[in-house]
Amino acid sequence: MRTSLGVAVAGFGWMGRVHTQAYLRVLHHFPDLPVRPQLVAVADEVPGRAEEAAERYGFASPTRSWRDLLTDPAVEAVSIGAPNFLHREMGVELARAGKHIWIEKPVGLTSADARAVGDAVRGSGVQGTVGFNYRNAPAVATARELIASGGIGTVTHARFRLFSDYAAHPDGALTWRFERARGGSGVLGDLAAHGVDLVRHLLGDIEALVADTAVFVPQRPRPAGATAGHTRATGGELGPVENEDYVSAQLRLASGARAVLEASRVAVGDQNNYGFEVHGTSGSVAWDFRRMGELTVSTGGDYQDQPTFTVHAGPGNGEYAAFQPGAGIAMGYDDLKVIEAWHFLRSIAEGRPHGATLDDAVRSAEALDAMSASVESNSWVML
Repeated sequence: MRTSLGVAVAGFGWMGRVHTQAYLRVLHHFPDLPVRPQLVAVADEVPGRAEEAAERYGFASPTRSWRDLLTDPAVEAVSIGAPNFLHREMGVELARAGKHIWIEKPVGLTSADARAVGDAVRGSGVQGTVGFNYRNAPAVATARELIASGGIGTVTHARFRLFSDYAAHPDGALTWRFERARGGSGVLGDLAAHGVDLVRHLLGDIEALVADTAVFVPQRPRPAGATAGHTRATGGELGPVENEDYVSAQLRLASGARAVLEASRVAVGDQNNYGFEVHGTSGSVAWDFRRMGELTVSTGGDYQDQPTFTVHAGPGNGEYAAFQPGAGIAMGYDDLKVIEAWHFLRSIAEGRPHGATLDDAVRSAEALDAMSASVESNSWVML
């Protein structure tokens, strides 16, 4: 018999809405899930935002303070979609209050923050899932299987890219994302965190790295009021951008393979250009998030002049069958979050982790810290 689970959302910007919609959809796609999420509370400090969320989605209790969730007996699990600087405090206190947490990456500003949340989760006996959603794409699951099975031989080198233009406009508002104290390491925590997770998910641990970073838009206008998403503040007072617009890193993997990771939030002409190319001794596999259901694959024994072909994800690839009946039917970003919600709720129901965990967040954050240390020392850093 299915039991109800009271869930809350802390921080109701875009990501809070995505989590909420995933809770509402998850049983449509995973009907065997033994728990039913119930939207019992929503917290957001922006006046009126929580009330609007309650009206639109049916949360029972809107509030301005996430701390109200700590003592609410109806709240058993919390999605944390608040800004990075709040991740540690919220994650630690909610876990210690006995609430399971689904928290967005990068889980704080540093690896110490991510580690503190992970320790609180383990110490409190609750479950914790992290928002590394790109690993949930069925095509990525297929690539992982192909690589692990030796389908492209031994991996030799790879490239991971995360290019976007969301901060390319010089009138983009100087929000918390561009402040070191509240946003942390800029594009490292925002996009490169996903890249590190994909590297580890597909190819294993990183042994050492060297990195370079840059700020290409050094000043931005301050917003006049609360912002949501990546808004503009034309004419506002200019303030300094304190963290990175761009990062590139060379990675040495424990397997002996080499990889390049590159991320930019100011890549004019590129919108969500995320993906990877992995080369092995006898083949290759490549994925582009914008063509999420496709893989470009080369296998065989020809080596030189070996052709590539396109594989369309379908039933049997990852969790594709929970969404579509036949290969080649497109899935979207929000579907990846539904899969993530399923992992989170399964973890709670079964008492064991599924999907990306706080340990994955810590390892990703350690690599980001190493990138920052490499830039400061102008040298390779061991992990």
